[in-house]
Amino acid sequence: MSFEPPSTLLELSMKNLLRNEALAISVLQQLPSEFFPSLFKEAFKSRHMKILTAMVAVWPFVCLPVGAMMKVPDTVILQAILDGVDIMLTDKAHFRRSKLRVLDLRNMHNVFWDVWPGIQGLDCSKGTLSKKQTGNGHFRYTVRRLLKVVTDFDLRFDLNEQQAYLLQWAQQRKGSVRLCCIKMSICVTPLDTIMMVLKTFQPDYIEELELSTNWSLVILSHFAPCFGQMRNLRSLHLARIYLNTNKAVNTMASIEEKCAARFISQIAKLNCLQHLSMDGVYFSSKHMKKLFRCVKSPLETLSVSLCQISQSDLKHLSQCQRFFHLKHLNLFGVALFNLCPTHLLFLLKNVGDTLQSLELEHCRMGDSHLSALLPALSQCLQLTRVNLYDNDLSMSILKELLQSMTHLSKLTEEFYPAPLECYGERGHVLVDKFAKLYPDLLDILRSKETAQESLLWNRILPLMFSALCL
Repeated sequence: MSFEPPSTLLELSMKNLLRNEALAISVLQQLPSEFFPSLFKEAFKSRHMKILTAMVAVWPFVCLPVGAMMKVPDTVILQAILDGVDIMLTDKAHFRRSKLRVLDLRNMHNVFWDVWPGIQGLDCSKGTLSKKQTGNGHFRYTVRRLLKVVTDFDLRFDLNEQQAYLLQWAQQRKGSVRLCCIKMSICVTPLDTIMMVLKTFQPDYIEELELSTNWSLVILSHFAPCFGQMRNLRSLHLARIYLNTNKAVNTMASIEEKCAARFISQIAKLNCLQHLSMDGVYFSSKHMKKLFRCVKSPLETLSVSLCQISQSDLKHLSQCQRFFHLKHLNLFGVALFNLCPTHLLFLLKNVGDTLQSLELEHCRMGDSHLSALLPALSQCLQLTRVNLYDNDLSMSILKELLQSMTHLSKLTEEFYPAPLECYGERGHVLVDKFAKLYPDLLDILRSKETAQESLLWNRILPLMFSALCL
């Protein structure tokens, strides 16, 4: 039988106040600031739009993280909030009284609603950055009269109703409002729509960019100037960028080469870049090497999945010092089976002190490849996750692999393929064969396991799952 605690006096008083809209609005000037968050949440939940508007106009804190409460796009709520901002900006009396400097529309959890909000030093706009920099290169918020409206922007095909309303509102108030986007996702969106959006946002506030567009390199080059202005970009994800496959026209190939070079050269301007991901991106070997050279800051994450990488690309990657401090390396779907493992071995040796996760799924490596990598792999002492699904490994190399990994104390997630001896003629795993080989693999883990028994099952169950589901 569930028991709900009775409402507190504060909750009862807030609900009672909301029943009289005119009274609630009239007492806002005298209401203690610590009552505002509770009243705002109640008004938001019960959709008292006029009260929300009035509260925003006299908001007594530096930041209003209303996006944390907007789980789905709601143009009506947004309009009520922005109407309150308009009152604050146009009424000098409201503007002097209000402390609001950051309106945060991002749909993410914010500690502001969890703690007593009277703490004036609370920065509810972490990631909302101004032009003033701290010593470590990160920006911090500085007190200004210009209101910042912070949001993430997910562009899919075209603007939705809420996005169109926000952009139009911000464009009409450029002199008093600065619209800042921290994370921008662009998926199959017309280039002219994107350029219009970026004229409203300031590109140098964008910290995360996901670009998945099905663009050709020619279209991508038109985006290059705006891309190069994203000087504070920390995370870049590129997906589905393709080459023109019509090789009958040499002129088109030459144009694409120049377009690729134009876009890639902008990466040299991204001095804050920490995470680089490419998924189904088709650059030539020449441009892939140029891309690696253009990376100017040490990366924490490198993900190159379903991309064509040549032997010379891998060699250049392994020799680039900006990749020697990687924490996460993902080469999903990269055809490593026809490449010499020497360069990947060299890279693994150089990231041995920092690497935490390694994804080599669907690389079709054989015994000789993995055997060459084992000395370096076994010295990656910070590894917590390794994924070797969908590689062609025999029982003997799997045993050797498991034995070499048992001393990695931080390793909690391991994913291995079933041994080749378990496969039938049609390429499916034969469960009865796997059942005969499985105890030997389990014995290796049991003989080395000294601490947590649960860790043993975290290691072997994925292997069982791999065998039974293929």
